[in-house]
Amino acid sequence: MDASDPAARHGLAGNPLVTVRAVRVLLLCVALAVAAGAWAVDPTQLSDPKLQARYVELTHELRCMQCQNESLADSPVDLAADLRREVRDMLLAGKSDDEIRDWMAARYGDFILFRPRHSLRNAWLWGAPAVLLLVGAWVCWRIVRQRTTLLPADQEPVDEDGYNR
Repeated sequence: MDASDPAARHGLAGNPLVTVRAVRVLLLCVALAVAAGAWAVDPTQLSDPKLQARYVELTHELRCMQCQNESLADSPVDLAADLRREVRDMLLAGKSDDEIRDWMAARYGDFILFRPRHSLRNAWLWGAPAVLLLVGAWVCWRIVRQRTTLLPADQEPVDEDGYNR
């Protein structure tokens, strides 16, 4: 009996119950891994691999209008299933990706698109970060400039604690 073997230390070496339990746990893990595909929200498979790739890409680009923070591909609600079916039908009808996005945006608004389009209506969305960065830099520059002009005028001695008397 090897003292470094945990099974031997606990008197479990050669115990058939330990191996049966280990096999059961292993089989359960394998069954769960195989069944993970059955838990997928959208099991839709199209016959053409190119259409399937477009379908997957589009359903990940479009937002579920009920969940609002999930893509159509990830949402389990009925509305998302209806919209996925609509995307599939439009793809099978020969519509382009842009035509599908345009149809969805016309029906549900630009909010359905995870990546909003560049337009005058949402220009603030794209320009606001740059404007705020420039305003922040200007405020910092003003503060530093004001403090540097105050420094030569300060003639009070400083205590050892670092405070003015």
